[in-house]
Amino acid sequence: MVFTWTAHRFSGGALALDVANSVILRFDPARRVDRFADVPALDAFAGAANRFCAEAPRFGALLPVAERNRARLLTLRETTDRHFRALTRDEQRPELLADLLEVIAAVLRGNGKDGSALDTATAHSALGLAANPEPDRLKICPNCGWLFLDRSRNRSRTWCDMAVCGNRSKAKRHYHRSKEEVQG
Repeated sequence: MVFTWTAHRFSGGALALDVANSVILRFDPARRVDRFADVPALDAFAGAANRFCAEAPRFGALLPVAERNRARLLTLRETTDRHFRALTRDEQRPELLADLLEVIAAVLRGNGKDGSALDTATAHSALGLAANPEPDRLKICPNCGWLFLDRSRNRSRTWCDMAVCGNRSKAKRHYHRSKEEVQG
């Protein structure tokens, strides 16, 4: 099956969160899909991020991750997810922040001056989020479980993407309400 990166896949509002969201249905082992397990999809992510990621202009033209750095990017993705997911639950977990900072440092040391590689840009994005945490803006989509930044003025955004998850949630509620009316 050929996978295409679309604008919906970049709903996180920050490159580090978009990378963390590359695991679909993260907490459902039977249906979990790691989009970076497919090397062509991982390589295509940088190009798609250039088009769709909210932070892309900050990093310039992103390049795919070098083969020797792929494992580090996956480690960065997982530590990013753990740390920021804990923040959404108001959990103060200094060990998760320490883990994230160690991985960020390893990525940055490993790439030297190659600031345009996806893994380097992701490390900078995660560092920016960690340095300026906005826990009241960091949320988890109740439909898909993705992390996202709520940039709405009144911080009322509920879903990662209204056009996808918002519509699915509303359609599900409508279906159940209609079903109850028929049975009632």
